[in-house]
Amino acid sequence: MLTAIVTLFMPNYYRSEARLLPVESKGLSGNLGGLASAAAAFGVSVPGGDSSDANFVDVLNSRWLKEQLLQTEFQYHIRSWRFGAERIEKGTLYGYLKAENMDRAVLGINAVLIVSRDLKSKVISITAETKSPELSQLIVQRAGKLLEAFLQEKGRTRGGAKAAFAEARLSDARREMDVAEDALRHFLEGNRNFQTSGDPAVRLRGTRLETDLRLRQQLVSTIAMNREQALLEEKNDIPILNVLDPGSLPIEKSGPVRSRIVAWLFLFSGLLAWGWPNREWIKNRLFDGSNAESGEM
Repeated sequence: MLTAIVTLFMPNYYRSEARLLPVESKGLSGNLGGLASAAAAFGVSVPGGDSSDANFVDVLNSRWLKEQLLQTEFQYHIRSWRFGAERIEKGTLYGYLKAENMDRAVLGINAVLIVSRDLKSKVISITAETKSPELSQLIVQRAGKLLEAFLQEKGRTRGGAKAAFAEARLSDARREMDVAEDALRHFLEGNRNFQTSGDPAVRLRGTRLETDLRLRQQLVSTIAMNREQALLEEKNDIPILNVLDPGSLPIEKSGPVRSRIVAWLFLFSGLLAWGWPNREWIKNRLFDGSNAESGEM
């Protein structure tokens, strides 16, 4: 009865969960795709057969994302105790955990935020459990947005590397084209009708300058087209988050299970209440039985 009364004052916890669908694998076809699917059914991964979202769990468990989540300010309703009135709380997750420093807060957030990935379906689950239903939902949604921001801003792709190289090469090609234009302009200022000039050297130099300028112009045009193509490839290479469940507002509590606590403690108390008065009998039964067996042997 005392345990039942104590459990009534324990705060309720609420769990919110968001689920992300797997990103389609690229470069898998034919027998390799079937082999990867069959291996995933038994929990075995095939090299090169994983989708581009395989490292999403690592990103969600990274210190960078946890620090960003700890420093985010939330506004939610919470009760000070089990039967207390709800109040509006505004603060960071760092303040909710009441950690002494950032290192302990990063470790403490593991009890609040849990990220997992199913080996068969490859669905990623983001779960948050706190004393406030709204806070649990906000944490889950914020974690998803931070993952999307990481993929868009910090994720390096092959297309992005090509685009960066093409951008640098385009700047050099334009400077070289400007130099070629200046050289041809200076030449034409003194040799406007070089095509009809009687000096073969003048005609040859003018032809070379025109050819060099056309070559530089074609080079700039080609590199610009390659850069645009690389930018399109970069957008295609960035994984897209397909949200199956955005994280709903929990209504029912996830814990604690008070009836289970009372039942286990009742069972333990019953065993203790029976065992203590009969401790001599239990001792004789256990030790005498073991001594008898050793004597027969």
